[in-house]
Amino acid sequence: MATVQPQSILEQFRWRYATKKFDTSKKIAPDLWRSIEEAAVLAPSSYGLQPWKFLVIDNPVTRAKLREVSWNQPQITDASHLVVFCRRANLDTAYVDRYIAHTAKTRGVSHEALAGFRDMMLGSIGTPANLPGGAMDTYTRSQTYIALGFALAAASMLGVDACPMEGFNPAAYDEVLGLAPLGLRATVVGTFGYRAGDDAVDPTRAAKVRFAHTDVVEHV
Repeated sequence: MATVQPQSILEQFRWRYATKKFDTSKKIAPDLWRSIEEAAVLAPSSYGLQPWKFLVIDNPVTRAKLREVSWNQPQITDASHLVVFCRRANLDTAYVDRYIAHTAKTRGVSHEALAGFRDMMLGSIGTPANLPGGAMDTYTRSQTYIALGFALAAASMLGVDACPMEGFNPAAYDEVLGLAPLGLRATVVGTFGYRAGDDAVDPTRAAKVRFAHTDVVEHV
């Protein structure tokens, strides 16, 4: 498989920044957007359970309502695409069995061959206090951020601007989007599009600030 040159990756990551002002006249082409969605779908997760749901908010009325409970931040309505990354409130036996059935079908193996794997997963999620973070909600929340990271990385490689956002009222999002009956909780938001020419924090105007590599990375 062909690989991307390391310098190309770093150039794109240096180019990207958390965009504060989007050009409302520019929309992401459908094929590019599909690739960003697919990157999130391909993100890794604990046991491969994918404890998340990604809601792409197309309805402008809904986006306006969400902006109201996002401290009126303009990215919510001005970006080409808005994604609410949701975590699953609970992973139960039914969800694990659905995953096992899908795995068996995808890999062409029997359910019996996956019995040990199933039991291991149920034993783990059945004792949430032993999960990383000590609680189911903490566990699924941290997993969901991995998917956000994949979407942000894919966007930068495709020349698409983005801004991850935690500045919103999660409970209000849950209410606006009707998430509780679906067993979902709003976790983090991603806005995607193209930077406005006068965005004050564009790296061409405000240099990207990062601690030195030697301050952050240590080999032990």
